[in-house]
Amino acid sequence: MNVIQKKPLNELGYNFVAAPYLPEGKDEYYLRDQQLGKQHSNYRKLSALEIETLVRNDNTSDNWNNIFVANEFSPQLVKHCQFFGVVRIGKLEPYYLEFHNLRLPVGLYNSTIACCDFGDNVVVHNVNILSHYIIGNEVIICNVNEMATTDHAKFGNGILKEGESEKLRIWMELCNENGGRSVMPFEGMLPGDAWLWTRNRDDKALQERFKVFTEKKFDKRRGYYGIVGDRCVIKNCKIIKDVHIGSDAYLKGANKIKNVTINSSAEATSQIGEGCELVNGVVGYGSRVFYGVKAVRFVMASHSQLKYGARLINSYLGNNATISCCEVLNSLIFPAHEQHHNNSFLCAALIMGQSNMAAGATIGSNHNSRGADGEVIAGRGFWPGLSVTLKHNSRFASFTLISKGNYMHEMDIQFPFSLVLNDEQQNCLKIMTGYWFLYNMYALARNSWKYVDRDKRTDKTQLIEYDYLAPDSVEEMIHALEMMETATGKAWYAQHENNDDNPALTNYQQKGRELLLQEPDEVNKLKILAEHAEHSNRKVLLLKVDKTYPLFRELINLYAVRNIISLQEQQPDLSFAELHSIVAQSHRDSWHNAGGQLMKDETLTELKNSIRNGQISSWDQLHECYREAGERYAFDKLQHAIASLLFIQDKTTVDFTPSFLRECLIEASHTQAFLTENIYSSRAKDYQNPFRSMTYENTTERDIVVGKLEDNSFIQQTKEELKTFQEKISSLVDLWDLSANVRDQFFVLRPAKKV
Repeated sequence: MNVIQKKPLNELGYNFVAAPYLPEGKDEYYLRDQQLGKQHSNYRKLSALEIETLVRNDNTSDNWNNIFVANEFSPQLVKHCQFFGVVRIGKLEPYYLEFHNLRLPVGLYNSTIACCDFGDNVVVHNVNILSHYIIGNEVIICNVNEMATTDHAKFGNGILKEGESEKLRIWMELCNENGGRSVMPFEGMLPGDAWLWTRNRDDKALQERFKVFTEKKFDKRRGYYGIVGDRCVIKNCKIIKDVHIGSDAYLKGANKIKNVTINSSAEATSQIGEGCELVNGVVGYGSRVFYGVKAVRFVMASHSQLKYGARLINSYLGNNATISCCEVLNSLIFPAHEQHHNNSFLCAALIMGQSNMAAGATIGSNHNSRGADGEVIAGRGFWPGLSVTLKHNSRFASFTLISKGNYMHEMDIQFPFSLVLNDEQQNCLKIMTGYWFLYNMYALARNSWKYVDRDKRTDKTQLIEYDYLAPDSVEEMIHALEMMETATGKAWYAQHENNDDNPALTNYQQKGRELLLQEPDEVNKLKILAEHAEHSNRKVLLLKVDKTYPLFRELINLYAVRNIISLQEQQPDLSFAELHSIVAQSHRDSWHNAGGQLMKDETLTELKNSIRNGQISSWDQLHECYREAGERYAFDKLQHAIASLLFIQDKTTVDFTPSFLRECLIEASHTQAFLTENIYSSRAKDYQNPFRSMTYENTTERDIVVGKLEDNSFIQQTKEELKTFQEKISSLVDLWDLSANVRDQFFVLRPAKKV
C-alpha cells in the first residue's frame, strides 16, 4: 500500500529539517544561509505596493513576509506563481534571455515555488514544483515537472546523513558482480582512487582509510539545498531530484535525474540530453550524456560521453572516454576508452585505457562459472575485435588485439602488442607476437598521438601516459623476451631430441637466447609453444618470434634513447659525465597503471604506507601526491629506460661508455626509421588493395572521398618527427664529441625491414 501522508497546508515549505537534526539555536535555514554566504543578507522584504502588484498578477503566498527580494526587483515580472516558505528573489529586469534559439522573458511565471533562492535575472517558466534549490544568475528553467531537494540529499556521494542506516549507503560494485570490490562514489573521484580502492582488498587498514576519506569529505548534517549554477539552462525535463548542478550546464528533455552531482563550469560545460535517466552518480566536468542513456550507480570522469541509449551501471568511466549504444556493467574503465556499438557488452572488467570495443564484442558474463564472480583485466590498448566473446577470468598484456572468434577458455596473454587468434580448424590458440609493429604501425602510432591531442581535461592532477613505449609496456616486453627465449629453447630441444640429460637441468632460456640472437632463420623453422596462456588442453602457438624478439630489443633501446634526448632537451648543458651519474643510479622496478598514471612499485608502496600511517589523511592530499608523482615521472621513466636497456644488453653501468652510447644512438635512428616506414606502408596497403578501391569509379574519385595517401597529415607529421629525431641525435653527437665518421652513419639508414 502506498503511504500517503496528509499534513496541514500551512506546513508546506517549512520544517525541511526535522527538529532532532537541528543543532541547538539553529533554524531550518542555517545550512541554506551558509551555502549562500553573505549574499543572503542582500535581500529586503516586499513593499505594500509590490505585494499588491504580485497579487494582481495572480500570485499567492502563504506569508508575504517570507518573500525577500533584491532592490532591483520588478514585481511585474512575476505572474501566476504560488510561493510557500521563505523565498528570495534577485533583481528582475525587463529583458529576455536567449539560448539556442530559446527566447524567454526574465521572471517567474506559472510555477509553484517552495523555499528557493534566485540570483539575478532568472527565467522560471512552467515548473510544477520547484522546491529547496539555490538558483544562480541568469539561469533558464522551463517546462519541468518536478525539481526538488530533500533534507537528506547526498548528491550522488556514497555517504550517510544523520539518522540514516548503513543499508541506505550507495556503493559502486566495480570489477566484480559479487560486490567484493565495491567502492563509495564521491564527487572528485579520480581513476587512480577507484583503482587503489578496488585493489588491495586484503589490506583492511587501507580499505578503512579510504572509507574514512570519503566520510570526511562531506558533511553529514541534514538540510543542504540543491544548487543550480550561473547560466545553466534546464528545459523540458520531468524529474530533477537531489541534484547539484555546476555553472553553464545544459539539461534538455531528461526523464529523471536523481541523487546526482553534475560538474560543469564555463571552461568545461556539461550537457544532459533527451530521454536520459541518471540515478546515484557523478557526472564529470565537460561531459556529455545524450539520447536515452541510462546510468545508475556510476561515476563519469571529466570530458567523458554516454550516447545513444548506452547503459552504464555500477561502473566508473575514465576521462576522455566514450560509450555509445551498448551496455557496461560492474566495470572500472581508465581514460581514453571507445565503445560505440549497440551489441557490445562489457561486464566485470578492469580496462586500463586507450581501449576500443568492436561491434559484437562480449567481454564478460556471469554465466561461465558457479557464481557471478569472474573478472577480466586488460592492459592499455586493449582491442577485442568483431564478435569476440571472452570467458572470465582472463588477463591481457598491453596493446592486445583479439581476432574475431568465440574464446571458450580463460586466457592469460602475457605478450604485449600481440594478435590473439582462435584457430578452430587446427583447434589451437595462436599468438602473433609484435603484431602492431609488424603489420599495423599506423594505427598504433596514430592512436598514441590521438589520445594526447584529444585530452581535454582542465584538471590534469593525474599525469596520464599515452605513449606505447612506457615503463608498463616495456616491462611486459622484457618479460615476453624471457618467455620467448624459454619457449624457443624448448622447441629446439623437442625438435632435435638432444635432451637426453635431466630436463630439469637443461637451460632452455639460454639455448633459446643463443638461437634468437644468432640463428633467427633456424628459429623460424621451429614450432614454438606458449605455456599457461590458455586454460585448456589445446596447444598455444607463438608466431613471428624470430622477428619480434630482435624488434623488442631494438624498441627498448629506442625507448632509452628517446628518454635520454628528452633529458638533454630539458638540460641543454648536460654533459656525458652527468648523464653517466644518472646511469649509475638507474634501476628497474615493477610498474603499475594507477588509473592511467604509471607509478613504479616503490612510489605506490610509499603512497599506501602514508595512507595507513595517517600522513595522507584525505582524498585531496592523495591527489596532491598524484601530482607530485607526475612531476617525478619523467626522471623515474628515464632511470627505468636506461636500466632496461642495460638489462637486455646484459651490461652494467660500468659498460655505459661513449662507444656504447654511440651504438645505441645509431640503432635508435634505424629503429625510428623502420617505424616511420611501417607507418606509411601499413596505411599504403589500404590504397594498394584492389578490393578497397572497387567501390570508386577511379583513383581520382577514391582520393576525393578518402584523401590522397601523400596528403595524409599524420604520415607527413611522422616523417617530420623522424627528421627532427635524427637532428637531435646529431646534436648529441656534437655535444658529447662523438666521432664524425660515426655521426655520418646516422643518416645512412638501412633499408626498411621486410615483414
